[in-house]
Amino acid sequence: MGMLQILYDYFWWERLWLPVNLTWADLEDRDGRIYAKASDLYITLPLALLFLIIRYFFEIYVATPLAALLNVKEKTRLRASPNPTLENFYCTSGKHPKQAEVELLSRKSGLSSRQVERWFRRRRNQDRPSLLKKFREASWRFTFYLIAFIAGMAVIVDKPWFYDMKEVWKGYPIQSTIPSQYWYYMIELSFYWSLLFSIASDVKRKDFKEQVIHHVATIILISFSWCANYIRAGTLIMALHDSSDYLLESAKMFNYAGWKNTCNTIFIVFAIVFIITRLVILPFWILHCTIVYPLQLYPAFFGYYFFNSMMGVLQVLHIFWAYLILRMALKFVTGKLVEDERSDREETESSEGDEAITSGGMKNHHLANGHPILNNNHRKND
Repeated sequence: MGMLQILYDYFWWERLWLPVNLTWADLEDRDGRIYAKASDLYITLPLALLFLIIRYFFEIYVATPLAALLNVKEKTRLRASPNPTLENFYCTSGKHPKQAEVELLSRKSGLSSRQVERWFRRRRNQDRPSLLKKFREASWRFTFYLIAFIAGMAVIVDKPWFYDMKEVWKGYPIQSTIPSQYWYYMIELSFYWSLLFSIASDVKRKDFKEQVIHHVATIILISFSWCANYIRAGTLIMALHDSSDYLLESAKMFNYAGWKNTCNTIFIVFAIVFIITRLVILPFWILHCTIVYPLQLYPAFFGYYFFNSMMGVLQVLHIFWAYLILRMALKFVTGKLVEDERSDREETESSEGDEAITSGGMKNHHLANGHPILNNNHRKND
């Protein structure tokens, strides 16, 4: 118990969180002024579970009917026939066998090398998420990000620090909180907890690791900024992030629905907003505000370095995602369809009369050319 108390005391040591000559006593509620407390964050975990429940019903009763309304269609996937030998390799050794392994599996299973390759292609496609699942996820995130952006702007648009960054640090850290800031923080943090809780079951994209890092860094940043009373800067950062996220999710929704022109138009708007907010406003205004202005008031302390280091992590991710966005923009300019570069794309079947594999032989079926799951063949000219 003594060691736990020592660790607890060290974790909450004022020199880690606050500028020199300030203590937690300076942030105690008094004279009707309410200050942020670490204990305020406890509510975010049950709220995150509530978000997961709301999402479950939203996807059933809102997103699914909306998908039907927008004519989201799932292309038929041929299932891999039961084959214990190939299934065991798929589950234990890998989903993409090398050529030597294909030949070995061919001898073990009694199938030709081409049949083995086709079996693995179909088996991989079976594990890929359906178009409806992708649409429902995008719908949920679009709804939250849009509401969060509108609410966030309502919270900060009438504040002086929205127009003058130096106001962010006026009187810091003796800055009381108001109910709108409290709920904005709690709801945003709860939502990111819910994203982290559900990430294993959500559509897995190529930037899965980057997504995990982003969610963890965001949770740490929001939590730390609340405890260290970086709330004014925090509200600006959250609103800035939400300003483009809902555009991306809406572009995905129309992409899954096959509304090519609408998707491309929204995507271009998203790309412009993302580049301006994440690569211009954030580094040259917000980061300048959090790096330069505090030093005019106090000597640098651990919290100052920690907060800006985490902001640096997010900025690296922004540059990475900007690269992916520009790749997609290049495809759009060159006439190719806009796709989510992070998507795990569905593999195509042969157009020469596909052979369905069975455990004892073959059966011929005629197939049309396959399409990547984001490039459906039921496009609308809107």
